[in-house]
Amino acid sequence: MSDPVEACGFTLSEWQHHYQTRPAGERLACVCATIETLIAGLNPDDNAWLYLATPAQREQQYRQLAQRLEAVAGDLSRLPLFGVPFAIKDNIDVGGWPTSAACPAFTYQAAADATVVAHLRAAGAIALGKTNLDQFATGLVGTRSPYGAVVNSFDSRYVSGGSSSGSASVVARGLVPFALGTDTAGSGRVPAGFNNIVGLKPTKGRLSNRGVVPACRLNDTVSVFALTVADAAQVAELASGFDAADPYSRPDPHTAPADIPAAPRFAIPAQLEFFGDAQAERAFHRALAQLQAGGATLEPLDFAPFRTLAEQLYYGPWVAERTVAIEQVLEASPQAIDPVVRGIVGNGLGYSACDAYKAEYLRAELARQIAQRLAPFDALVVPTAPTIRTLAEMAQEPVLFNSQFGTYTNFTNLADLSALALPGPLREDGLPAGITLIAPAWHDRALAAFGLRWQRQCALPLGAIGRALPPQPAPAPAPSAGHVRLAVVGAHLSGMPLNVQLTQRDAVRVEQTVTAPCYRLYALADTEPPKPGLARVAQGAAIRVELWDIPLARFGEFVAEIPSPLGIGTLLLADGRRVKGFICEAWALEGATDITEFGGWRDYLAGVKGA
Repeated sequence: MSDPVEACGFTLSEWQHHYQTRPAGERLACVCATIETLIAGLNPDDNAWLYLATPAQREQQYRQLAQRLEAVAGDLSRLPLFGVPFAIKDNIDVGGWPTSAACPAFTYQAAADATVVAHLRAAGAIALGKTNLDQFATGLVGTRSPYGAVVNSFDSRYVSGGSSSGSASVVARGLVPFALGTDTAGSGRVPAGFNNIVGLKPTKGRLSNRGVVPACRLNDTVSVFALTVADAAQVAELASGFDAADPYSRPDPHTAPADIPAAPRFAIPAQLEFFGDAQAERAFHRALAQLQAGGATLEPLDFAPFRTLAEQLYYGPWVAERTVAIEQVLEASPQAIDPVVRGIVGNGLGYSACDAYKAEYLRAELARQIAQRLAPFDALVVPTAPTIRTLAEMAQEPVLFNSQFGTYTNFTNLADLSALALPGPLREDGLPAGITLIAPAWHDRALAAFGLRWQRQCALPLGAIGRALPPQPAPAPAPSAGHVRLAVVGAHLSGMPLNVQLTQRDAVRVEQTVTAPCYRLYALADTEPPKPGLARVAQGAAIRVELWDIPLARFGEFVAEIPSPLGIGTLLLADGRRVKGFICEAWALEGATDITEFGGWRDYLAGVKGA
């Protein structure tokens, strides 16, 4: 990729290659040239964008990126999103930019980045602009905006889906490799399904909602749109993390599986509804046939509790959460709110506190039924949406057709489930018709692992740009029978003093990789030879490690040689895998030196020697 304009439509790995192949001294200039070319090529009449970064705001980001690059001594592996542009739904704050939630009367200047935006910019990403949405994130259609309906990226006669319509559109058209949306009732999935892209809806609380205009605070999640599952999963890892300043943020318990079996057992609704859309029905059954061809077993599941719970979100007291979110605007300037949105949120004023408690009791009962029904399965597979509508049709039935779109999405957050919307076989008319995998909370990584396999199997074109899926790096093979995969971080690395403890036990080096960005690395005091300590934290960084396969028969004696304060636990890698690895007792970190900024033990030793 020699011309910056060619960056349109490329994935994260291709963006990374774009910069890594430049001489180190030219990389920042290449970022500036690429972003400025992208900005210049955008259509000013494209209502998918509500706001684009000004020249001064872009220049500020280039300066901040230069500082980050200097802090990591030019090591791009420690800035995994270096120079990558992204879009943000305009109910998510970017410091110094306006946030409107698609309501001009509501607009304010954000004082600081939302937590998720801050995490992504810390990883090197460049915020390109803010995107259109159904006003106050109320809708699954993409038409309820004073800035106009965002049209479908495949056929402008059709809706794009919402409420994250603009974010899905700019990704599907290749203008950015990923974008942030939000998902309360399906807003991070329906637009993905209608535009042939990936929509990752994380477990509630995995990504902080601080700096996000609430729709329903108890059920909101920030979501990720991307062309590929690999990109969506990487962005979610970088954006996630416990945020003590968000009262609904939750620490990841790291107890859920990181993968789905090669021959999975999936549930499908026993009562499928497509509202007369035969093309959508046939597309879904083609997707089911592909799942079976890939080794999946499909079993019908009573969908009644899912459907009943889905109905609660808009046709019961839960709608009052939306009323609370925009109560001030509703009271002071009701005429500033889209009439359909105003009608929906106004309904919340008709419920009592007693109604709300009864609704919560029903939610808990149905969520328990759903959990019990899903327990024997690896995931539930549903159509992302049962049908699609034209803009003209939506104008005639704005509430009914919106409700239809939420048939397979509205229950997910109420039941505390994770979900991944995937491209599926296109309809006969050429429109997208995706599928969604739904699983219990914290199964996000397992869904993504299966999604990677699904995307390779289907080989569908990316988004609306028609590109084939670029070559994907093959995951490292699982350890052979009778072996344990072990991550080493310090003195056991190749060429280090204690590496012999592995090689003399016939251990084999598999690969070098990095942890998930939730660790800190410390140089321990008074150890011989010098050793680091690795600690898991809420906000950390990716740390370089080596993976070794050691015979199980020799693993016990190896562990017996490890002196306190070190031990063996389970580490989370950046790609979602979990492996055995070195951990450190907390007491030993009190007098240790935090060396996380070096990104790895070898780099730290080189820096100390160089100093």
